[in-house]
Amino acid sequence: MTAEKDTEQSTAPTPKALSAAKAFVADHGGSARAVVENIGRAGARVVLIGEDGRLGDVMVTSPTVGEALVEAVEGLTASEWDADTTAALKIGAAHRRKMAGPRAR
Repeated sequence: MTAEKDTEQSTAPTPKALSAAKAFVADHGGSARAVVENIGRAGARVVLIGEDGRLGDVMVTSPTVGEALVEAVEGLTASEWDADTTAALKIGAAHRRKMAGPRAR
C-alpha cells in the first residue's frame, strides 16, 4: 500500500505549480493550451498558451507530473506543437528581443 501511495504523491503536481497554472489560465482568457516538454533529468516544462496568445510556463519534476497538472487545472487542454497551437501564439517584438539575448539589444 505504501508504494502505491508514494507513486500517487510523486505524480501529483505541487501546490505552487497548480497555483501558477490556474493563475495563468485566469489571467489570459479563462482557458489555455498546454504542451508538456521533457527536459531530461531536470524534469519537464509545461508550456502554456493562453486564449490571448500569451506564452507562459510551469516547471515540474517529470512529464508524468506535467500531464497530471494539465488534467488537474480547469481550462487547460493538452496540446502538441502542431499548426493550430503555434498559430495561437502571439509573440511581440519585446519578447522576441528577450529571447534573442544581449546581442539583439
